[in-house]
Amino acid sequence: MITNSEKSQAAILRSDAGLASALRVSLARLNRRLRRQAAGHSLTPTQLATLAAVERHSGITPGGLAELEKVQPPSMTRVIAALEERGLVSRTPHPTDRRQVTVGVTEQGSTLLKEERRRKEAWLTQRLKELTPEERTVLRQAAPILEKLSRI
Repeated sequence: MITNSEKSQAAILRSDAGLASALRVSLARLNRRLRRQAAGHSLTPTQLATLAAVERHSGITPGGLAELEKVQPPSMTRVIAALEERGLVSRTPHPTDRRQVTVGVTEQGSTLLKEERRRKEAWLTQRLKELTPEERTVLRQAAPILEKLSRI
């Protein structure tokens, strides 16, 4: 039996604005829950995102990283310095421009990221087991669409 609350929710989701609002709230909650699964470190979300970006784009310059992460270069310089101080990234001279450096993830940084991902995926896998097979099928279909939304 469908409750009035479920009917009301379905009506809201029929409009693009309603869907946008529901997605924003749900994704924000999910993101907060995933952040709580941190792998026993004290990195800020910005530091963690930067470390992951450096891993994806090894050999990137701090300026390129700032542009990629949509932050000001001085802010990125501070984040890189904090990560370097903890031994998670290293700077090396740029291969063609002596005025610049490139940034890469260290073994310790790579290990931290792997553990971070493992913990979050384990938590999410456990939550997915609580869903019905039909709900998991819907999420499998939605995953590429959510990925597309994140890149637009």
